[in-house]
Amino acid sequence: MIDVIVAGCGPTGLMLAAELRLHGVHVLVVEKEAEPAGFVRALGLHARSVEVLDQRGLLERFLAHGKQYAVGGFFAGIDKPWPARLDTAHSYVLGIPQPVTDRLLHERALELGTEIRRGCELVGLSQDEDGVTVELADGTQLRSRYLVGCDGGRSTVRKLLGVGFPGEPTRVETLLGEMALTASPETLTAVMTEVRKTQMRFGAMPLGDGMYRVVVPAEGVAEDRSVPPALEEFKKQLQAVAGTDFGAHSPRRLSRFGDATRQAERYRTGRVLLAGDAAHIHPPTGGQGLNLGIQDAFNLGWKLAAEVAGWAPEGLLDSYHDERHPVAADVLHNTRAQMELMSTEPGPQAVRRLVAELMDFEEVNRYLIEKIAATGIRYDFGGGHELLGRRMRDIQLKKGRLYGLMHGGRGLLLDQTGRLSVEGWADRVDHVVDVSEELDVPAMLMRPDGHIVWVGDDQQDLLDRLPKWFGAATA
Repeated sequence: MIDVIVAGCGPTGLMLAAELRLHGVHVLVVEKEAEPAGFVRALGLHARSVEVLDQRGLLERFLAHGKQYAVGGFFAGIDKPWPARLDTAHSYVLGIPQPVTDRLLHERALELGTEIRRGCELVGLSQDEDGVTVELADGTQLRSRYLVGCDGGRSTVRKLLGVGFPGEPTRVETLLGEMALTASPETLTAVMTEVRKTQMRFGAMPLGDGMYRVVVPAEGVAEDRSVPPALEEFKKQLQAVAGTDFGAHSPRRLSRFGDATRQAERYRTGRVLLAGDAAHIHPPTGGQGLNLGIQDAFNLGWKLAAEVAGWAPEGLLDSYHDERHPVAADVLHNTRAQMELMSTEPGPQAVRRLVAELMDFEEVNRYLIEKIAATGIRYDFGGGHELLGRRMRDIQLKKGRLYGLMHGGRGLLLDQTGRLSVEGWADRVDHVVDVSEELDVPAMLMRPDGHIVWVGDDQQDLLDRLPKWFGAATA
């Protein structure tokens, strides 16, 4: 029997597969599309996703293909300076096209031994106490202990489960395309500067080889957004919004997307779980969607691996929903707010001017960017030290870097006292005795995803905390 079947070969599914393989879990990824999508939807990785890659030793390969930006404008396109003193060692956005991100995560999953089958569409599922039976379009049946739906906003897994997906339908639609333009760069810059004074859902970004990524508001809302627009529709909207179609021709890809905002009522139903867009959809404002999915996978991977291995404490797998559902709900709220601020109507424009004034305060600017970057997240672990529930940024230790100790995806006790022990949990938790000028607590216990679950210097207190996250001690 397969341990885990992952439906969907996008960034969420690939990240999850890699996390599971770190722990020796037998993973099969099934993807209905025969070839990877070449369309550039997401354009970058925010600070928390960059940290995730660094924690697994993957960052250098991503940096080699991306560009670091520390510029403002990520919250509703309001042009303010990049905030100082973000709580991260990676205070930038990594500009990298989604097809490159997908390719690098695909390579990582394969390196770790993930089995990936393309052209395999999941069409049915059933589950019992022992596992999940998956039916593919060709009639093949597969059996696994768990199934995770990472199959996008129109998730087949979510629909087959009958999980509710409440929220708001699309109100405004946007056209997105990759095409050649005959207009000069000077003309493009001049027109964009003028139009974007009031219309933020518009722009043209060079992709190289004379091709551009073009975004423009649609005339209305299509009945079926899976049907791409024709080039003539695209040119008509460019004329309506910008007064020119820039000589658009030779489209490589055309699509449309809406601003629907929905979230799955639950992320787990028995042995089936949901992650990424299968669990939540929202407007692309702030570029948070791909990042949110990668971070879902990072939270879920070690917990599901613990269930497969048999040492997961009671409630650990359910904590995936408890922790990630509120995070996505907050993203839905802030993207709704950003869409309102990007409206061309007088009322929202007045609120936009007020928010822009407030963002002149450094604390406000930093707070809003932390929402986008996901560095301000704190999971609710109950009362106690202010670090509990937060992830720890990368810090310099006497013998190296904190994130350099986390590549294996295990728990970590960073002990500045040298007096503590994780005997009984050494197969799940690394004990590192080292010191840092940046850490003002005697010791801290971190989960495999980098979130802090204990601080202090009392051995008995530590022994009381370890079973909650890492199960019973071994003999």
